[in-house]
Amino acid sequence: MGKHLVIAGGGHAHMLTLANLHKFIEKGHKVTLIGPSPYHYYSGMGPGMLGKTYNPEEVRFATKQVVEKQGGVFMQDRVNRVNPENRTVYLDSGQTITYDVLSCNVGSYVPMTIVSGTDTDIFPVKPIELLMHVQERMLELTLQKNISIGIIGGGPSSAETAGNIWRLGKYYGKNIPVITIFSGEKFMEHFPENVRNRIFRSLTKRGIEILENDFVREVKTGQIVMESGQKHFVDLILLAHGIKTYPVFQKSGLPTGPEGELLVNKYLQCTAHAEIFGGGDCIYFTDKPLDKVGVYAVRENPVLYHNLMASLDETELHTFDPGGEYLLIFNMGDGTGVLRKKKMVIGGRLAFIIKNYIDRRFMKKFQSQE
Repeated sequence: MGKHLVIAGGGHAHMLTLANLHKFIEKGHKVTLIGPSPYHYYSGMGPGMLGKTYNPEEVRFATKQVVEKQGGVFMQDRVNRVNPENRTVYLDSGQTITYDVLSCNVGSYVPMTIVSGTDTDIFPVKPIELLMHVQERMLELTLQKNISIGIIGGGPSSAETAGNIWRLGKYYGKNIPVITIFSGEKFMEHFPENVRNRIFRSLTKRGIEILENDFVREVKTGQIVMESGQKHFVDLILLAHGIKTYPVFQKSGLPTGPEGELLVNKYLQCTAHAEIFGGGDCIYFTDKPLDKVGVYAVRENPVLYHNLMASLDETELHTFDPGGEYLLIFNMGDGTGVLRKKKMVIGGRLAFIIKNYIDRRFMKKFQSQE
């Protein structure tokens, strides 16, 4: 007798499962995907979309189309909480849906807690599709006047956003805005000095200012207030100061990691409920805590796909091996990149060419399912 597989989120960790949905359905199972948008945008190419290196169609997957084309059901909604005892998912819309097996890749968000008062012209850099609004608004403002932009955060997201905002102003705006990164701690603090220095030089030689060792206390429309009391007045504010997991699992009483992630074992399976699986940013892998980078979501794909099918068919599960060191390449927005693999660091045009090739190959593989 067929069972019901419910997939929460069409993110990177579910790509292989989505490409093979027809195999679940051919076995008599029902598949329902719940997602906030008919499309899923690939975060690795998001900064490039902001800088118009890519258009939106090049960096997104047609989730709804892929699901329905194979006989699945797509629901545009978001999972609010889960009741594992009666195997029911509660959605933001108020609807409920029952499952036999549930897989979660619900992603993450940028918290807005530092914003006070109105939030006009303040944008988080996630979800990725919001970058299209940033692009539109920035180009609109540069037509009216010379503008300044503040980017909150001192990590890779902030660096790539700054570099691609510069590109947008240089090639598509009336002028290049004054760009300031409010790093808080030391800029790119969690990276080796040779990586940090390359990115720092790439940005500052283009006139992008990086303020370190003073944290942002409060953000409001047109104004950034620091812990030191200093105030900065800007036209547009972008929030890139870290991500948080949606509170789905905590509200559901499921075992969670330190930041509310779903606690999973070596099978990518909830440690307390064998019929719940997860992947991507929203899980905490008990065997070895993983960095919040897309490469792990990609690596989880084959195991998650196999284990969902195996769980429905009551066959043997596979274990997930996170693998060794991963390749990181940052898109600096000026046609160059910074690449890091183990102790090797490469900067310049070659690094971006490699990134562009890898990203486009990934997109082509899964967009071919549309």
